[in-house]
Amino acid sequence: MISKLTMAALAALIAVPLVAFEESPVPQTANLQKMAARFAPTDIGADVSTLSPANRQVLAKLVEASKIVDTLFLRQAWAGNDAMHAVLVKDQTPEGRARLHYFLINKGPWSRLDHNEPFVPGAPAKPQGANFYPADASKAEIEKWIASLPEAERARATGFFTVVHRGANGGLTLVPYNVAYQGELTRAAALLRDAAGLTTEPTLKAFLTKRAAAFLSNDYYDSDVAWMELTGAIEPTIGPYEVYEDEIFNYKAAFESYVTVQDETETAKLQKFGGELQDIENNLPIDPKYRNPKLGALAPIVVVNEIFAAGDGNRGVQTAAFNLPNDERVIREKGSKRVMLKNVQDAKFAKTLTPISQIVLAPADQRALSFDAFFTHTVVHELMHGLGPHGITVGGRKTTVRQELKDTYSFIEEAKADISGLFAIQHMIDKGVLPKSLEQALYTTYLASTFRAIRFGVNEAHGKGIAVQLNYLIDQGGFIARADGTFAVNPEKIKDGVAGLTREIMTIEAEGSYAKAQALGERLGVVRPPVKSALDKMAAVPVDIEPRFTTADRLVAEANGQRK
Repeated sequence: MISKLTMAALAALIAVPLVAFEESPVPQTANLQKMAARFAPTDIGADVSTLSPANRQVLAKLVEASKIVDTLFLRQAWAGNDAMHAVLVKDQTPEGRARLHYFLINKGPWSRLDHNEPFVPGAPAKPQGANFYPADASKAEIEKWIASLPEAERARATGFFTVVHRGANGGLTLVPYNVAYQGELTRAAALLRDAAGLTTEPTLKAFLTKRAAAFLSNDYYDSDVAWMELTGAIEPTIGPYEVYEDEIFNYKAAFESYVTVQDETETAKLQKFGGELQDIENNLPIDPKYRNPKLGALAPIVVVNEIFAAGDGNRGVQTAAFNLPNDERVIREKGSKRVMLKNVQDAKFAKTLTPISQIVLAPADQRALSFDAFFTHTVVHELMHGLGPHGITVGGRKTTVRQELKDTYSFIEEAKADISGLFAIQHMIDKGVLPKSLEQALYTTYLASTFRAIRFGVNEAHGKGIAVQLNYLIDQGGFIARADGTFAVNPEKIKDGVAGLTREIMTIEAEGSYAKAQALGERLGVVRPPVKSALDKMAAVPVDIEPRFTTADRLVAEANGQRK
């Protein structure tokens, strides 16, 4: 238990009342350990033995920069995180160590798997706007203020790279990231420039140099384009990207980092998908006027193995793949890049999906579980983020899906990528691009995987998006809930269900209909009794992995030794 002195210090540091939690005691040692055990400790690393000494030093510099991203994300997630972390570090009791461990997993004092319930004494409710907006500002106040701004300022206010502060006069004001996070970004930029100076790979040097400049200028366009054009063994992603933490509007980008090395063999296998994107877009089950007749020309797919992840890329459930950048300008002009974290996916399949399948599938169906189907769907999920509506017109006004759907955008977009990914794979199977033998494994593996992802919690974008899909497909008869508690695919109805939900979600996005997105989430983004019964049987199955970055540790130790 945190001592009275520590609790008093914690209360003073984060300036929040403790009385609100007296009736809801936070978890103690055993429960904290049980909560953390849902994340299976897993060594994550890659073979870097063929890299030159200079490239190994580049990786070490990138890991050091990523650790700065970790501290920056803590501050973005909540204004009180830094102070709370400092107090938790000092508590060396078993309970204190358990609480710090779970704090680091979640990057804050709220359990992301448990509807963001606080597990640290004195923690307030998780702020919907994270630390992107004043804690005392209501959504209505922010919306009214944004609406009052001139067009150029309104674009910055709803853009990725500004925070909203309360000025001395009590009004709201915009602060760019390079000012708000000047200290962290200056240090990270210096490390990126150091890494750029060590590498001889031209595209890597260009990206690191331009991203360092972007940290200081707040203009990320050039470095996003340079990131799209990366080649070579080292594949870093570092910067402000995803908007999940901004649960008010999904406007503001959180910092994240992935230090990875390319898997050339697997990457070569997947390049064929890039040539299918326009045909998939042309055949989407939506009104033709909503289709994009000319996708961005550059749409690389890269398979990598992760060495280190930080910030928004390493909190709670681990990322298995991502599709970036999110800047609509870059997507419109260049497309987007899909990055598959193969060693992370391998770990998730082994530690979570395989044991889950033994609970939710009948023995005969378990034989259809396939890592190839799991990996292929993950790949195509990321492809589908780049397809469908992005830039739209609402009431004669040019806008974007993200801006119109606000806080519903993240779960809608994740559901879109998932369900349309199934549609796209089926389209490629029907064309002969993928083998017919994949079909049964695709839907059966996806069914089992919905239970893996729904355990992330319906308060989380991926979990809520999965709940929408699972409930829709059960309602349409594509999935069947059996009396014995298992679930099965109905081959007669699954394809129509997939096409139907793809159409509904993409139409909501094309129309920019916030009301319809809200209604869909309220109707289907829930855990119904049959699903809850299955989830209750999974208590002993890890929800996800807790990575231990063994290769990164060795690289940093090696680099430090060289400097001595």
